[in-house]
Amino acid sequence: MEHVGLADSLAEFKDFKNIDRPTLMSILEEVFRGMLRKKYGDDEGFDIVINVDKGDLEIWRNREIVEDGAVEEPLTQVSYSEAIKIEPDFEIGEEVSEEIKLVDFGRRAVLAARQNLKAKILELEKDEVYKKYKDRVGDIVGGEVYQIWKREALILDDDGNELIIPKAEMIPSDYFKKGDNVRAAILRVEMINGNPKIVLSRTAPVFLERLFELEVPEVYDGLITIKNIVREPGERAKVAVESYDDRIDPVGACVGMKGSRIHGIVRELRNENIDVINFTNNVQLYITRALSPAKITSIKLDEEEKRASVFMKPDQVSLAIGKGGFNIRLASKLTEFEIDVYRDSDDDNEDVDLEEFADEIDSWIIDEFKAIGCDSAKSVLELSDADLVKRTDLEEETVKEVKRILSAEFE
Repeated sequence: MEHVGLADSLAEFKDFKNIDRPTLMSILEEVFRGMLRKKYGDDEGFDIVINVDKGDLEIWRNREIVEDGAVEEPLTQVSYSEAIKIEPDFEIGEEVSEEIKLVDFGRRAVLAARQNLKAKILELEKDEVYKKYKDRVGDIVGGEVYQIWKREALILDDDGNELIIPKAEMIPSDYFKKGDNVRAAILRVEMINGNPKIVLSRTAPVFLERLFELEVPEVYDGLITIKNIVREPGERAKVAVESYDDRIDPVGACVGMKGSRIHGIVRELRNENIDVINFTNNVQLYITRALSPAKITSIKLDEEEKRASVFMKPDQVSLAIGKGGFNIRLASKLTEFEIDVYRDSDDDNEDVDLEEFADEIDSWIIDEFKAIGCDSAKSVLELSDADLVKRTDLEEETVKEVKRILSAEFE
């Protein structure tokens, strides 16, 4: 019963906790010295011997032998008559060492010390986790999905530490099951009420940047620099790259032979389309590349307002805007210019494809019109409101709003 629940757990702490031996020994000694101070008022003159691996603990009390009646400091001195009870051969002036058993402290004190030990070990573990991750923000980590909640998923790393991926930091098409292996970037590391909170992200641009470093050696080695990344997670991303070595084609290196390098990144991001473009300080050329695959006729820049008026053939407008307007939004973010697209046509009465209004009209509404054969602005405007309501599942207010948007195109 000497080591009940206390010394027997020492090896367990060493085996299962990521704590180095010197730190563990320091904590254990401090806990036991706390017991000594509580019982004797001071811990002076005591030696504590701990064998973590075996779970052994010894506490020795050292006192100087003095003549009977001459004891002035009971903590560090012992009378001769008391000393010879321990060992008959002792003489005055020598030092006597006496082992203190844990049972001498009482069961309550031992249990309290055990709780104190567990609390200190747990606190140290939390500090170690925080220190491990605080300088790794932006790095990719992997882990196993342990639990899934409505607003977040709990991931365990290789050491069993808990990591969190909030729903907002997941790609919309992410679907995790318990036991799945997941990779994500460390978004932030916080200490909340003494507990470390490591938040991961799969939507942050830095996650895509780190994936490029993993898949493209030239990026990892610094031969290719990623100048900027913008994303619509799960839909589309644009990456501007540059190389100071004229012998390296940065776009070709990032994409790889037949897309071999980019394919792995696309799969990781749930088939997110990734446009890799050459960075340039020529703003007009940069905007032209950013709006790819659309072909531009001309551009007018307003440097002060950071605005660009882009003119192109009617059949290129839908390409510039892109599905859901993602292409033009990302191009604006990438170049830091607000981009306005205009149709460059001499025929004012030319019809316009409905897809070109994707930035103003929801895609599902456009699909409703296409389902009844109306795939252009004029084909919708030629039908009455009542006819459109009858032939589609749209409400009259929606039809009128769509017509207002389409009519404005020809005014």
